[in-house]
Amino acid sequence: MPPLYRITHRDWDTPGTFPGMANDVDIRPGLSLTSRSIRRNGEPWIPVTGEMHYSRQPLEHWADALRLMKAGGITIVATYVFWIHHQPVENEEPDFSDNLDLAAFITLCRETGLDVVLRLGPWCHGEVRNGGHPDWIVESDYPERTDHPRYLDAVRAWFGAIGRHLAGLCGNSGPVIGIQLENELYDQPGHILTLKSLAREAGLTAPLWTATAWGSADIPVGEVFPLYGGYADGFWVDTDQGWDESFQAHFTFSRQWDDPGIGRDLAGDSWTGTIGAKHPDFPAATCELGGGMATAYHRRPALTARDIAAVAHCKLGSGSVWQGYYMYVGGSNPRPGLQESHATGYPNDLPEFNYDFAAPIGAHLQVRESFHRLRNQHSFLEAFGSRLADMNTTLPDHDDGGLRWALRSNGRSGFVFINNHRPYRPLPERAGVHFDITLGEEKLRFPHRPVTVPAGEFMSWPVQLEVGGVVVRWATLNVLTVIEPEEGPPVLVLTANDGVDAHLAVPAGYSAEGHRATQTGEELVLEDLQPGILTLTGEDGARLRVLTLSAAQALQAWTPSLEGKRCLVLSAAPVLESGSGLDVMASAAADVAVFPPLGTAGRDGFSRHPVSLPNRPVEVRVECVRAATQPPPATVRVPGRASAPTPGQDTRHSARFRITVTGPAPAGERSLLRLELVGDVASSLFEGRAEDVYWNGAVWEIDITPSEDTTFREVAVLVYPLTPGSPVWLPEAADRIRGELPAPTAEITAASALSVPTVQLFPGRHRGCPDPLHNDRQLAYDRSSRSV
Repeated sequence: MPPLYRITHRDWDTPGTFPGMANDVDIRPGLSLTSRSIRRNGEPWIPVTGEMHYSRQPLEHWADALRLMKAGGITIVATYVFWIHHQPVENEEPDFSDNLDLAAFITLCRETGLDVVLRLGPWCHGEVRNGGHPDWIVESDYPERTDHPRYLDAVRAWFGAIGRHLAGLCGNSGPVIGIQLENELYDQPGHILTLKSLAREAGLTAPLWTATAWGSADIPVGEVFPLYGGYADGFWVDTDQGWDESFQAHFTFSRQWDDPGIGRDLAGDSWTGTIGAKHPDFPAATCELGGGMATAYHRRPALTARDIAAVAHCKLGSGSVWQGYYMYVGGSNPRPGLQESHATGYPNDLPEFNYDFAAPIGAHLQVRESFHRLRNQHSFLEAFGSRLADMNTTLPDHDDGGLRWALRSNGRSGFVFINNHRPYRPLPERAGVHFDITLGEEKLRFPHRPVTVPAGEFMSWPVQLEVGGVVVRWATLNVLTVIEPEEGPPVLVLTANDGVDAHLAVPAGYSAEGHRATQTGEELVLEDLQPGILTLTGEDGARLRVLTLSAAQALQAWTPSLEGKRCLVLSAAPVLESGSGLDVMASAAADVAVFPPLGTAGRDGFSRHPVSLPNRPVEVRVECVRAATQPPPATVRVPGRASAPTPGQDTRHSARFRITVTGPAPAGERSLLRLELVGDVASSLFEGRAEDVYWNGAVWEIDITPSEDTTFREVAVLVYPLTPGSPVWLPEAADRIRGELPAPTAEITAASALSVPTVQLFPGRHRGCPDPLHNDRQLAYDRSSRSV
């Protein structure tokens, strides 16, 4: 017999308490804090924070990046304020111009409908040289990150400059609702308090003061809100270390929030190696769930979208009431030499410019699969977060079959969270899955027949979910959102998982229209639901429509607001709110389906709005103007971690390529060159803009947006050769290619280009850009030789 997974709702261990923060000090109207959750306007609230560094993005990208974040379900933007970016010279005033204009960035966040958390530092890390401290701080004769009077004088002046710059943006009416002090400081709670005093003195205030609490950090809890993190993999472990245990822990449901592995290689003697406990006066909250991962020279992870989304899913199931991602929007360092490196005393060599982080939104605003998988979770939180925030997590008493699962519930209803995904060491398929759930006096055994949970899937299934007066006893489908049309009953949107039978049950006295239903004891069961809509009617006449989406449709599901009402949009292209309509970032012809319909509805209830773009092919040519030469063996300055080639080695040994892109390209219309290559390190130059990458098998995308209208663009590319025995960690697919190399290799195997115009979509019609372009991605170069 397959195992029956049993659990009984467990109530909170202690009564909810109200810490002084946000309630008695730095009060913000409508915002309060309890030991269980943050509350907004009297309701429990699960905020979703996405990290974007304004100084790592060009000013002209800010608006679209923030609108994409909002479309992805982000409610708060977190950003480091890197001192070294603003004040490289001691006796010069900090620079807050152009893409360093922090006030303009925060103002734009507010206009977009997003709150802000300032990660103020002054030591930030963020893979920036000196952790963000200017060189003149590091080269001084006083100790940094301490209460030494001269260091504090420098910080006081820096905070004062920020305070003057942000005048009016902090305080009761500003968008800044949180300020993080320092970062990964393990044993100086007094210094964190001093920094808080200096920030307040400068006029920098917020209802939530935070600090990173991983690594068993000794922080002044109560004066700061402890926040945690978790990554699927990281560049900061040694080349031969394998998949570290600290990463593995995040694919389970548990009461562990502290991750002592984050920042461990920089902690030095401060690192304890022990796992700290969550503080009982504050809820479980995160600020650094890995939205992706950077690459160091010695170790180059390539996480999948499922890796990223499964970690976030497990944190929600474990009880998180604040989901925070690092990074959510990638970027590029604004000047040469700002990265952490072996040459500047760090244990990792990072690319000089590239901080794409393989984030859900890339450095050039690419929208990746991880964006879509996380967006589904965030749509659920937008609609049901106020309920979930007050639900305690109950973990199974014992391992009764290997399934990773948890119940988050309030004694009346809840959600069963399941994770069957794990990178590197895949979890097996789980057959015969069914549950025995006790919620107060209510006992549910479901589904009515056991189902199979395939390897790689994760899901959250509702139990006793009430919507519009109708109760869904259980469903083997994920909850996405609720749509409330102007007329008719609300619509509960559910999504299926590939390979999982989609069933739903309501109380026996209900009726169903639009799908067959079977009476089973105390339940009316609707089996094997397919994409479409049905109607449920309760015994008292209350009605609820249920819209089921396939797993593929779920990855195209957007939930923007139109005229103040949430709607459901299915589109493969990004869909953004824009005044009274929608903007579609279309790189190809797209079909946009809207529910409730705007105009004539199809049989499925959606109205359809085609977005067609002119087909204007672009020709991409790749010319190798100089072959690579045999590189020297990699240097190992840090034990277990090879160093990147020096600039001189790169110049001498790299293959040189001239890439031309021919075809219409309007000024400012976002355009990307996509390169597939085999090599160790690559760099590019276009219109004076430099980019680089450490190869890990992924497609490299380079921004070739022209500054003026043109029909011809030229990009110079260097590819440093990869040797068969290079001492770097590569993902499996890239490592397989390396293993087959007969000799050092530096080549571009394919190249293509595309443009991403924005088209405005309105009810019944769409108004485009004056001359919207569509550049078909034309394969212009392909060869299989791998030797130099």
